[in-house]
Amino acid sequence: MSDRTDRNDTGGIPAEAPRESYGVGPAYPSSHTQFTSDAPGRYAAAPAADTGSPDAPADAASGSTPTEEPYYAPSAEVTVTDGVRDVGMIFLGASLTAGYGDPKGLGWVGRVVARTQHPDLDLTAYNLGVRGNTSGDVVARWGAECHPRWKGRTERRLVLNVGTNDVISGMTMARSRLNLANVLDEATNAGIGVFVVGLTPTLDDELNRKIEALAEAQADVCSRRGITYVDCYRPLATHDQWMADLAASPDRSHPGQAGYGLIAWLVLHNGWNDWLSLS
Repeated sequence: MSDRTDRNDTGGIPAEAPRESYGVGPAYPSSHTQFTSDAPGRYAAAPAADTGSPDAPADAASGSTPTEEPYYAPSAEVTVTDGVRDVGMIFLGASLTAGYGDPKGLGWVGRVVARTQHPDLDLTAYNLGVRGNTSGDVVARWGAECHPRWKGRTERRLVLNVGTNDVISGMTMARSRLNLANVLDEATNAGIGVFVVGLTPTLDDELNRKIEALAEAQADVCSRRGITYVDCYRPLATHDQWMADLAASPDRSHPGQAGYGLIAWLVLHNGWNDWLSLS
């Protein structure tokens, strides 16, 4: 597969030696072995859901100590009706979700929505990406902003992509995990289908080490709940076109057209149609 994205604007991730995935459950169908790694132990699958949770150190941002991650016991399921489905889909996150820096103004969200067209799907999509948002900001605003947009829709879907600003702001791993867990649990208990898009690498090696650790933590939080998590970090960390796109961008932090196409490709090829129950 070519390492270019200008042909179809969704990019392509070149095949690599087989690698074990994060503990991401359904996000990695066996036909996509290029998304796995030989690294031992560190990338082993996460354990099944249990009542335990990682230790929760003091939150550097708030000075408080997060409580343990809640035990997940869903009380509702996503309702998928027969015939044409009236779906309200909300994309929630920060600048990467908003598509900042894309000269086409599409970002990965616009590209994914453009390719999520189906005769049985009456899709209404909303992009609620806000530059600078942390997972704490998302916790604070998701309910008030999302529920009015779902009003009248028979099927509610939520796509989350947040966390890089947690690392930049100095938020602890425990607090970031808990924020994500709280949104996932509140949404799924309300019968909202949730899909999580993982963090992407930067040009800063030190920042990348922290982002990779948080990406693994997010994958674990999702795996414990059976929620699809798409690993964007490792496929892009060694991807020449992704790194070149970052280096060429004005702020050297957000990708351009090619980079957003790569994220869209990863989303569309890692459980998207299964999550939407599309054949």
